[in-house]
Amino acid sequence: MCFSPEGDLIGGIVVTGIGIDACRHVRGRFDHRLLAAFPLLLGAHQITETFVWWGLQGVVPLSVGLVAMWIYLIVAFAVLPIVVPVVIMVLEPTKRRKWRIAPFLAIGLVVSGILLEAMLRTHPTVHLGAYHLSYTIGLQHGIVIIGFYLVAACGPLLASGFPDIVYFGLANLVAVVILARLSADGFASLWCFYAALASGAIVLHMRYAKPHRHAPKLAT
Repeated sequence: MCFSPEGDLIGGIVVTGIGIDACRHVRGRFDHRLLAAFPLLLGAHQITETFVWWGLQGVVPLSVGLVAMWIYLIVAFAVLPIVVPVVIMVLEPTKRRKWRIAPFLAIGLVVSGILLEAMLRTHPTVHLGAYHLSYTIGLQHGIVIIGFYLVAACGPLLASGFPDIVYFGLANLVAVVILARLSADGFASLWCFYAALASGAIVLHMRYAKPHRHAPKLAT
């Protein structure tokens, strides 16, 4: 996992490469474009944290590290809880299945707004922890908010009509819960584990999923 700036940098480059490969396998499935591009966002996100490390270590100016920290946290806390439901909603082929994802998008919008407001109000900080970066955003009722965050980020995967997406959602839920329990303040930094897991599952879906998924048995 991302226990160093080198780990973040190499991991980010690998995840970005996976995203490029996933985009090469869209094959006219335009509803899969956001899913294929998702690893590109995760890869860039991971590379961004490299500059947070370097800012704290004095490799780059502290101001560069501060900007990188804001970008990293905004993506992690304000973008991902919205993007994940949107990606799955676009992926689903029927209106009924799209509406099944809508509540998770609504939760993601609320959670994103709360976390963004907390960051703007309290100004986040970051310091070097044991094998990860520790972020603090001054969030009140943090356990409740993070719980809803997990619902927004993992729920759409579990509610998907695609069996392989559901399997990935189960694995992702277990991974995220374990990371949260291992390190509350390092959860955002250890998010790279999620990035690698997500990207691997996505590229497998893009490579091997059947091009047409509108079969009646799935349109429920």
